Amino acid sequence: MGTANFRCDVSAKATPLPHFWEHTVGSEHATFGRRADWQAQLKRFHEELGFRHVRFPGLLCDDMSTLVLHHNRSHTSFFNADQIWDYLLSIGMKPFIELSFMPGVLASGNTTVFHYKGNVTPPKSYTDWATLIGKLVAHWLDRYGVEEVRTWFFEVWNEPNLKDFWTGSQDDYFKLYRYTALAIKGVDAQLRVGGPATAKNEWITEFLDFCERNELPADFVSTHHYPNDALWTEDQATETQLAHSRRSILRDWAQEVRHRAHGRPVYYTEWNASSNPRFPLHDEPYAAAFAVKTVMEMNGLVEAYSFWTFSDIFEESYFPSVPFHGGFGLLNLHGIAKPTYRAFELLHRLGSDSLPMEGTHTTVDAWTVRQDRVLTVLLTNHALPRHAIETDHVHIQLTGAPSPLAVFVERIDPEHANAKRLWQEMGEPEYLSPKQVEQLQEASQMVKQPHAWNYQDGTLHLDVRLAPHAVAARTVEFSSDPTMEALQRS
Repeated sequence: MGTANFRCDVSAKATPLPHFWEHTVGSEHATFGRRADWQAQLKRFHEELGFRHVRFPGLLCDDMSTLVLHHNRSHTSFFNADQIWDYLLSIGMKPFIELSFMPGVLASGNTTVFHYKGNVTPPKSYTDWATLIGKLVAHWLDRYGVEEVRTWFFEVWNEPNLKDFWTGSQDDYFKLYRYTALAIKGVDAQLRVGGPATAKNEWITEFLDFCERNELPADFVSTHHYPNDALWTEDQATETQLAHSRRSILRDWAQEVRHRAHGRPVYYTEWNASSNPRFPLHDEPYAAAFAVKTVMEMNGLVEAYSFWTFSDIFEESYFPSVPFHGGFGLLNLHGIAKPTYRAFELLHRLGSDSLPMEGTHTTVDAWTVRQDRVLTVLLTNHALPRHAIETDHVHIQLTGAPSPLAVFVERIDPEHANAKRLWQEMGEPEYLSPKQVEQLQEASQMVKQPHAWNYQDGTLHLDVRLAPHAVAARTVEFSSDPTMEALQRS
């Protein structure tokens, strides 16, 4: 067993911790926004985890009937999109609008992607595309009001740097962006539009140079990343890719993107522990530890950090039936919380003042966050696949603190908040009975328990054992704000 030591002065000057990870969350394509189970899960996300926007592809696909050919005439219908926006607004959420894919009427080719056959070719006529976008946005201003739509975001396309999603060139995408951005701003100059919505943090410098040369609006920079991006090959296992990645690579990439963004807001509109939609570790504590560590390392680098995705109600390849199949979601098909969901639950309950923490370790990371009379010490023990990791004893010293009223602990690890383990013990049934769903829901819960502590000479000592790929939150409750007490003592 290894040892990790960390120290924090709870009366120290804090830095802001805005909950940027709650700005937006990703979802399967647009038509799913009309499913009752999708809607119920999204409402739960908003109420329990604080997510404010949802983003998905396919708004302009033929299955949404936004623009279709019927009896040799083109017809627009915004009814289906309106139904989704009506629901989002009814539960207190908003859309982060990804403008994709190409309606068949406008498409220059027949190349499609995914089970739902989103067309990924450029438009035959960029003018006709711009006309559709302008009509669509003007309709929403009429229906929802200009002040409401100004709180939305418009992102042009999805991952145009990948041939799977855009058969045109970079210049073709820039042309699409020009026509789209001008159409949106032609409706209302204060609407927010951005891009390039690329995979792997690419095209950002070129995109902004293009916008600046042509005096085009770019209200935000958006891109995507996954820790296996740099080593991605189709014939290689995800675990092999991640084994050759490095810790904190997403933070390092985000630092580069922020520098290249020239002061514009940076919105990551996709990220996860891997880009593989069938990756077993998505369902396990590994992904929870990865998520907490990654989110906390992004503070100060991004304005939005949209996890992909909120639910396993998802069918890019096909609609699965196995309860734990390694899908991207935080909730599985039955609405059972994965360890990652519980990780975001812990993050949501954090305060907004982050305190400096002293100490380093090869796999253990620690953060202290303060909110009035409550202090949370958040810990992860995480390593990439095939990298060395073991159970560690962690000792925390909180100096400058009054004696606490109580200390509690919540855990995510192989033994706690891990429904997949019980499902495996059940024999991995493909179809769950109502009783099994109930049992798995119970197994997914985090349990808040009293935690031992030692207080000596103004220092609070906390000790904990962290299993590999574990998350633990120590919540310390004081009788008064420890910052104010420190000021009074001084």
